[in-house]
Amino acid sequence: MIQPRKEVALLIETSNEYARGLLDGVVRYMEEYQRWSIFLPEQGRGATPPKWLKQWNGDGIIARVETPEIAAALKPLNIPIVDVSAARLMPELPWVETDDKAISQMAVEHLLQRGFSNFAFCGDSTFAWSKLREKYFVEALAEHGHGCHVLDLPTGEDGKNSTPKNVQKLDRWIERLPQPIGIMSCFDIRGQLLLEACRELEIDVPRQVAVIGVDNDRLLCDLCSPPLSSVIPDSRRTGFEAAKLLDQMMKGDTPKEMKKLIPPLGIATRRSTDVLATEDPLVGMAMQFIREHACDGINVGDVLKAVDSTRRILEYRFKQITGQTPHEAIVHQRLDKVRQLLHDTDLSIGDIADRAGFEHVEYMSATFRKKTGLSPTAYRRKVQPN
Repeated sequence: MIQPRKEVALLIETSNEYARGLLDGVVRYMEEYQRWSIFLPEQGRGATPPKWLKQWNGDGIIARVETPEIAAALKPLNIPIVDVSAARLMPELPWVETDDKAISQMAVEHLLQRGFSNFAFCGDSTFAWSKLREKYFVEALAEHGHGCHVLDLPTGEDGKNSTPKNVQKLDRWIERLPQPIGIMSCFDIRGQLLLEACRELEIDVPRQVAVIGVDNDRLLCDLCSPPLSSVIPDSRRTGFEAAKLLDQMMKGDTPKEMKKLIPPLGIATRRSTDVLATEDPLVGMAMQFIREHACDGINVGDVLKAVDSTRRILEYRFKQITGQTPHEAIVHQRLDKVRQLLHDTDLSIGDIADRAGFEHVEYMSATFRKKTGLSPTAYRRKVQPN
């Protein structure tokens, strides 16, 4: 006997890259395990609950519970619900969310590798995840002995980010910051606003101010001037795990854990952070050579010839400034290229190894797995939409 499909509502906005990734993860779960009848209202972030929800007699809900209105609408419902928001307005619900601590630590590592000693965070206290990212960014910098300048730019009541008040506040803040400086924005839209302000103030990005966002909204990031570097959250896996948890609950199982945090996939490096902020010309020349030629199969010996230095001197000064050895920097550049090719192309793993400068596919795969916890093939399945 054919069982009727479960009816599941997805109270997730469709207006941004991260949320669409969540939805894609739900679709992937259904394709692999269980087809549902889906109810998906077209809505933006912070939208009011759909009117049909009060009379809806479905089997389960996956929701971003980011407003008191959504929480109030869900509380009376006696059905399984999984929360995919960091706001935690309904702490009694099981929740699956991106790991904001890992995101902030990845951004810190990215900026430290570029030699910055001044740092700032531009956030939006409207959202709990922004406050978490600020907290963890400041804490990670403190562990390295660095302070952090912080600016809060709350979203306007009309949902707009670039209000005249915000723009003026941002301009004054940027003008007072020490330079060169690396800035983490809480998400890509804030990063876009930062880059626009720098352009209006005639501040050189990335030499004077480098900016990294979060979400890797590729269209938005590529349209920025210069294109915006961004941390890549694993939103598809987040949606997949939320769907898996809801499926278990609809079958009557009790969740084994109430919280599941999903680490980010990596960083999409674009021109907004493509710089090495150092006054040491030797290290600067070495890093520039590595960035330009890492995927050409170079080794540390080639770097030493290019900058006319001994290995001992270069490695000491390079490590002092970047926190890496020249060899580690070469591997890091190659792995960034591997991530980009896995994300953007359908090239074979062998072709990717060749284009990234790895002589052996096996070594590339082992190094990639050690860095990301995933094989190249598994990583591609996670990051490619189809």
